[in-house]
Amino acid sequence: MKIPHKKTEVDSPDLGPGNERADYNANPRLALGVPADCGGQRLDQVLARLCPQHSRSRLQNWIREGRVAVDGAAVSEPKQKLWGGERIEVAEAPDESEQSSAPEAIALNIIYEDETLIILDKQAGLVVHPGSGNWSGTLLNALLYHDPALAKVPRAGIVHRLDKDTSGLMVVARTIEAQTDLVRQMQAHTVKRYYQALVRGKVELGGTVDAPVGRHPTQRTKMAVVKTGKPARTHYRIVERFIDCTLVECALETGRTHQIRVHLTSIGHPLVGDPVYGTGTSRVPSGPDFHRQALHARRLGLVHPASGKPMLWRSNLPEDMAELIQYARMLAFEARAEEQDDEDDWDDELEGGPQIIYARGEGDDDDDDAEQ
Repeated sequence: MKIPHKKTEVDSPDLGPGNERADYNANPRLALGVPADCGGQRLDQVLARLCPQHSRSRLQNWIREGRVAVDGAAVSEPKQKLWGGERIEVAEAPDESEQSSAPEAIALNIIYEDETLIILDKQAGLVVHPGSGNWSGTLLNALLYHDPALAKVPRAGIVHRLDKDTSGLMVVARTIEAQTDLVRQMQAHTVKRYYQALVRGKVELGGTVDAPVGRHPTQRTKMAVVKTGKPARTHYRIVERFIDCTLVECALETGRTHQIRVHLTSIGHPLVGDPVYGTGTSRVPSGPDFHRQALHARRLGLVHPASGKPMLWRSNLPEDMAELIQYARMLAFEARAEEQDDEDDWDDELEGGPQIIYARGEGDDDDDDAEQ
């Protein structure tokens, strides 16, 4: 067995905005003894064996945060080898996932509300569901603050979701019965969702992208059109063309992760500003950078779960996207005006310029002045 080098003391890293070091007295502590047969093993391996209630990745993060001490010396390297017989102290950190359902006072733009439904216009930048790296500050936290009774409904009544940087309309069910009904409507395609997107390039014709979407085979944080993906279908039509970008409206039949972004990229028209699928192009021609995908859920239609009546809501484009489209429209207008000016340069070909003839009607005051 290879004997590890003798350990050395390592200062705990700075933590948080105040650069405070880990306070081992401020958190619950585990006191552990390293078995002799663990000699030569890594610290994270030993902790994973001694603390099976915690995941290895969590234990590694605690080590890097300075929450683990070996024989009284803070350690920040998960790969550090142990001799066996050491005394380990672990300052457990609160599990962020346990705080994911805490109500938070986050502003919501609710445009319709009754005893069954909430229709809201989600702002860009708001995460819908808590998850890794976003255990708080989400739409779910905001909904639980707005209506504590939503704690009795799975996922606080959320039926579908929008990407963090996609804005627009969402429906939330206030009862389990309404949520079940809306999920069935999603499956039956009676929930109509229409998005407006500004995409790169000139889209010549509207159409449908019918291609399965699944996890990218090598880049696991991305989605892609793959044979093993789930069925996905997106209809799109042209709303307005600009110089080298196009405003399109998309209608979803399915709701796969990143569906519109993946489908439009697959036909050569990634969304302006898309940081994941936009291939680094984030601006309209000669325009300012746009740091999110230009995508907005503009219309939402469904059958009300309680009344059975069809209902439709519309949302105006958010200010940043409206300004982006207006800028693209202005550039296109200027380009057309320049083309028109080029076509009107026929008078330059006439020697001495064109003859100017004034035509005046009878009784024109200018004629009287000319006769005097």
